[in-house]
Amino acid sequence: MKFYEKLSSIGFLRNSYVFKFLFVAFIGIHIPLIGILFFVLYNKTNFSTASLLFFSLVMTLIATVVTLVVLKKLIHPIELASKALKEYKSSRKITSLPLNYADEAGLLLMNIHDSILKSEKFITEKQDLIYLLSHDLKTFAGNPKSLATMILETNPSEEVKELAEMICQSSSEQFQYIEKFIKMLKEQDEMLNANLEVKIIALDEIVESIENQVNQAVISKKIKLIKNIETTTVPLKIDPELLTRVVYNLVYNAIKFSLPDSEIYLKVYNDKKKTYIEVIDQGIGFEQHENEKMFAKFTKMSRLGTNNEVSTGIGLYLSRQIIERHDGMLISNSEGVNKGAIFTIVF
Repeated sequence: MKFYEKLSSIGFLRNSYVFKFLFVAFIGIHIPLIGILFFVLYNKTNFSTASLLFFSLVMTLIATVVTLVVLKKLIHPIELASKALKEYKSSRKITSLPLNYADEAGLLLMNIHDSILKSEKFITEKQDLIYLLSHDLKTFAGNPKSLATMILETNPSEEVKELAEMICQSSSEQFQYIEKFIKMLKEQDEMLNANLEVKIIALDEIVESIENQVNQAVISKKIKLIKNIETTTVPLKIDPELLTRVVYNLVYNAIKFSLPDSEIYLKVYNDKKKTYIEVIDQGIGFEQHENEKMFAKFTKMSRLGTNNEVSTGIGLYLSRQIIERHDGMLISNSEGVNKGAIFTIVF
């Protein structure tokens, strides 16, 4: 920025980025000519045509290199603007930009700075509003359930009792859906604010933690969780807690959609420069054309588990968002309905 700043201090170049480029190009073009003139005028020895030609070529080469280096420095404001946009897009980081230049590059920096600030303000206000509405919706969802519970306590008729139980169940599902929605918003915030520095991740510890979390669900469904951990630690750009949530979600989904007395495999291994985490089940599976629909936000693919476990349809969406945000991939595969499924995380 120092070279750009110096050019901006020159009166006739201050308000035009184009003139700055033309000025540098003009100087660069005339360096060989000036060099040849000095060579001819001040060379006291006799020189041949070949030596003059050689000197001209050398001067042209030097002028070209110098001009390219100077032009590279001159486009630094554009690089700065591009970097600011990239950082905001990837991590929602607001980069400080110089805003005191009057040419086209300065105007670009100013517009990008203002756009980022307005975008950040809009996102913050929208999230605050959604959190507020979600909190109020939880209250509204709980009121019908409370009333239905009071009705059930009065020993009503079978018809009224059945209706009250339906209201309780519906309210519980709505309440759980709102809880999941708020969790999604919070996890998205965590993804945006996450530090993308490389960390040594203890995959064996993550697997052990998940095994403890799903232990009761595995026992109640008589499912056997088989672990195969070939890689215990790996450097990744992800927080261990976020990765634990994703793998837990995949394992819990496998349990949810598996039949009793079946097996689930959790594999961790390396293949050349890639790290794989696979969750393989023998459950209800899905058709190949439904593959990408599994990861859609609020997907219509959400189904009840084999024991009527409720699914909100946002877990896989969030999981893929987290993994892709941290330089990975989350893919799924199934040979068809009732033929199991494989969910694979690749870093």
